[in-house]
Amino acid sequence: MILDWNDIDRWLMGEAWVGSRILSHLQELCDRIGPRWASTPEEREAAEYIRGQFEADGLADARLEEFELQTWSYDRATARVQEEDGPSIPILPYLWCPPTTVSGPLVDIGFGTAREIAEAGARLRAGIAVVDPGLEPFTTPVPFPIRLQAIAKAGARAVVGIDRKTGGRLEFQPAIDWRRHRIDPHPAPTVNVSRETGLYLRRLSGAGKNLAIEVESRFYTAPAANVLAELTGARWPDRHIVLGGHHDTVWHSPGGNDNASGTAVVLEAARVLSRLAREKGIRPGCTIRFATWTAEEQMLQGSTAYVRRHYGTEKLPLLMVNLDELSTGNMKGVILQFPHLREFVQQQLDSMQGGLVCHVMSQMDAWSDHFSFSLRGIPSAILWRWRFFGRYPEADYHHEHGDTLDKVRVRDLKEYAGLLSRLLLRLSQVPPGDWPPSAVEPRTVEEQIAREIGTIHRTFH
Repeated sequence: MILDWNDIDRWLMGEAWVGSRILSHLQELCDRIGPRWASTPEEREAAEYIRGQFEADGLADARLEEFELQTWSYDRATARVQEEDGPSIPILPYLWCPPTTVSGPLVDIGFGTAREIAEAGARLRAGIAVVDPGLEPFTTPVPFPIRLQAIAKAGARAVVGIDRKTGGRLEFQPAIDWRRHRIDPHPAPTVNVSRETGLYLRRLSGAGKNLAIEVESRFYTAPAANVLAELTGARWPDRHIVLGGHHDTVWHSPGGNDNASGTAVVLEAARVLSRLAREKGIRPGCTIRFATWTAEEQMLQGSTAYVRRHYGTEKLPLLMVNLDELSTGNMKGVILQFPHLREFVQQQLDSMQGGLVCHVMSQMDAWSDHFSFSLRGIPSAILWRWRFFGRYPEADYHHEHGDTLDKVRVRDLKEYAGLLSRLLLRLSQVPPGDWPPSAVEPRTVEEQIAREIGTIHRTFH
């Protein structure tokens, strides 16, 4: 069958634009369901909604796939300056912060560099460290989790990190380098405060004030579920491409950008391609598997469970494309984790005549669900948007309460859905034997990670 790509492209972009259900998906996920911390009833409701949408759009085998989640929650987190007769200080525990009741003198240690820790000396022992997790200018950059270990080793009883954003905003933060891909205990209980509060505490540290911190948190296991469906290939149904993104959020965040945006585009690409098959009789050559994962915000546990379950016996995907935080910028291209597909993918992008570019990451990127696939040696990709060039100012919302639906540019997501549908269909029509082979093994990936632990990742700086 000879495909008329001009006609197909017009149809796909038109359907992605005019027939779009993106806004209704965003309203359901962000406004009606709201925050979707993995293991909560709201997150399960979101998973059921996604499964229902896949099923309504005629995809095969739409289902929830359960696994056991290692999770955490907190009920209360408070802080108070003991010598001040003022209100409690708003704090946000870092992810997996243990329960703690602690007090001690405030000690300002700047950025927590080795020099600043040494200068604090005995004052830091049994103190509450106040630290900027950012990077001290002009010094060798050291990831915050490593500095945190050094602060704890110096004797700090707890650590107060200062958020980089202004306006009283607080982002949910991890204290662990996710490249290690394991949930390590906190070196010391760690909480986040706003930039304004952090500067206030720094002033008080010079006056010999004490801070009391209390965090009520718990660790537990709970059932969780990924959502899966597929559009079966017409020529090579036993080979597949994966398009996915996570549907969970951090605590208390509606997750408009992170990641209702990616979830909505997964749903839309599935709908558009399924409708093309029904109305035009044009099916993908290989199978396209659609997925939304849970617990991305908890060390990628959903996608890790998926890879572990499927890719011990199944043939590996030809490619996995991960959609995360799409509404911070328009689509500029594709970034591969491994280089062997670069020219191959660029050829497909060139045929779309949209100026999209394929790049390759020079470092292992552990901060979204593609990492679970990369660890297995599976070719994986993210989309080139804000991480590497530009970001809409109004979309500078991440793990926080203000990541609401109004931060999402629906028009951009329509374009994403259309462009991704065109790219996936093109890729699916290439015989699997014509794809450039990969020589990447899990051992190679582990060796690269071992070399890079301790370095700053360019993704964020």
